[in-house]
Amino acid sequence: MVSKTVSAVYHITTFMWYLFLIYLLLSTQSDHPLTGVFLYAGQWKYLTFLNLFLQTVLNGLCILADILGPVIWILSLRDLFFSVLAFPVGTFVVTSFWLLFTYDRALVYPEDLDEFIPLWLNHAVHTVVLPLILLELFNTSHQYPKRRTGLLLLGFVSISYLLWVLWIYYAAGAWVYPLLGLFNRLGLVLFFAVSLLLVMSLYLLGEKLTLLAWGLTEKAKNT
Repeated sequence: MVSKTVSAVYHITTFMWYLFLIYLLLSTQSDHPLTGVFLYAGQWKYLTFLNLFLQTVLNGLCILADILGPVIWILSLRDLFFSVLAFPVGTFVVTSFWLLFTYDRALVYPEDLDEFIPLWLNHAVHTVVLPLILLELFNTSHQYPKRRTGLLLLGFVSISYLLWVLWIYYAAGAWVYPLLGLFNRLGLVLFFAVSLLLVMSLYLLGEKLTLLAWGLTEKAKNT
């Protein structure tokens, strides 16, 4: 367990880091159309960008907890945000991106993007997220909710994003990720189901790692 001062410095640094990445992505522009990239909904259609926003909010809550101390509602909101959103979504972004990128990068990250998104920025938003979220897990004790509650909340958020992706396809006539255009309706349902199972599994992984790092708590017992 780190000191409050070190924890505050870490959270402030990480908060500013994510704000910097958000600024870079919002200000990034291309002079010509890119394969698989369209203007509708801007960066807010990409889970990678939404994850940066989630990580920023988490670190903002952590800063409040570091400064104000054991204020119950802040600690509860911080822990809920970490367990239900920041950890499973952050690890899902890294895991799914690199699995698909390794198989066929055109499915998630067309080569045209290399022309105006440098390699370091790609790793900043698709790789560095994982060690930072693991540092948060092992440096700060987060209270997990009842498992059923956590999974229901995560399921609601996940389905909301899938509906957002479907709405964008309906409104813009293009898929957020080129990969989705390869599936028929049944394939889409199966792909979304597998994605949902993966993010749920990552939630359980975060719960397990937290219990290993910090011990069994009363809330965790009630699963």
